[in-house]
Amino acid sequence: MASPITQSQIFSSCSLLMASLFAASASVQLNDPDWYFWFSLYSAASAVNLIQIIFPSKLGSQIAKMTLGLGIFLFFKVVTEDMQLGIAGFWSLDLSKRVVREKTGSGFVVASMFLQLKKALANSNYPRKRRDQRRYLDCGMALLVGVSFGLSFVFVFVNGGLKL
Repeated sequence: MASPITQSQIFSSCSLLMASLFAASASVQLNDPDWYFWFSLYSAASAVNLIQIIFPSKLGSQIAKMTLGLGIFLFFKVVTEDMQLGIAGFWSLDLSKRVVREKTGSGFVVASMFLQLKKALANSNYPRKRRDQRRYLDCGMALLVGVSFGLSFVFVFVNGGLKL
């Protein structure tokens, strides 16, 4: 009889999916005027998700903290730009607009890095609390994968993707 999927396998699988999504996002940034921000953000987020699967370490947590900071900075940069120019609005999900894509992408990075950092903390926490924390982290990461891949699917296949 096959063993059931463990909580750490769920988190690791979701981390692998997020790493692939961030790598794909990084690969399409080179034509942007501020590509260096976004390529760095998505590449680092992809690396953190992979590092924390293969060999969780303090270095991975430090990179996650820096990536979280960059993600928060870029999120507020895009939201401020959107508010000043009145392009889409804060709650807009119109992914045909650059500011909405950038806001959504940086939000996904922030959420992923937060979950990666909480997972590293849960692994070093007291054993009794680990089980509950891991369950919530697994659910959070699975939800993040569902939303991010769902929006990506809608953007690419339903809306026809990016019109260059």
